[in-house]
Amino acid sequence: MNNFLTERKRRLEAFNKEILKRDTRYKPIDIPKGLFHQCEKCGTANYTKTLEESFYVCPSCGNHFRIDARKRIEYTVDENSFVEFNQEIISNDPLSMPGYIKKLEATRKMTNENEAFVSGHALIMGLKVAIGVLDSTFMMGSMGAATGEKITRLIEYATKHQLPLVIFSASGGARMQEGLHSLMQMAKTSMAIEKHGNNGLFYLSIMTHPTTGGVTASFASLGDIIIAEKSALIGFAGARVIEQTIKQNLPIGFQTEIFQLEHGQVDMIVERQHLRKTIYDLLLMHQKR
Repeated sequence: MNNFLTERKRRLEAFNKEILKRDTRYKPIDIPKGLFHQCEKCGTANYTKTLEESFYVCPSCGNHFRIDARKRIEYTVDENSFVEFNQEIISNDPLSMPGYIKKLEATRKMTNENEAFVSGHALIMGLKVAIGVLDSTFMMGSMGAATGEKITRLIEYATKHQLPLVIFSASGGARMQEGLHSLMQMAKTSMAIEKHGNNGLFYLSIMTHPTTGGVTASFASLGDIIIAEKSALIGFAGARVIEQTIKQNLPIGFQTEIFQLEHGQVDMIVERQHLRKTIYDLLLMHQKR
């Protein structure tokens, strides 16, 4: 009896497979990679072309997707006006950290970037600015010695040429593979910002998702005006680390852009599609007479 049932099951499975082969309705669909992007907030699968048209903002919930430095520059500056510099500055391995060089090489290949910071000068609706963008796709935008050097040189360029400065931050903080070399960039970039301000020049800091660690604790928080892009997580350490340190429960949503605005850590929240015009208005308002 058991042999009969086993043989019957085998024949039924074979019959079903044959039917599926013949019926084109049941053939698997090959969906090209990258055709859809899933929103990490609401879970909606968004058609990539639709996202591109909406500045990579989820049409369902308004969540702002992370974008790389090149896309950020494209959305912000006048077409063909961006002139990049300091591309030759790259990270080395000051502490001989095992595997670090291979990780850097793999990241450069994956992102087509030499470092986590892209900088240069450009026009924004006709106004010349020095502009830099931290790229979260390059080792989470972490600030190593080379990144800090590129940021500092951008600030010094803006000071020398009497230009307003715009920096977009998106970072996991200091790059721990470089230890103290990384942490010293906090002081270096902060001193450069002070000199820029002492020359009566305007610095606009824009915090995007996420802006944390040593970047938050240095140049990102030193803007004359600080904008938080909608959906941005902003803080120093992770919530669990803070709770374990102070032995207290933290307020719900305390690292959201709304919480930061309510507590005076940022000056305004701006949606991505309105950022370019807002930046222009602020630059125009703070032009040197």
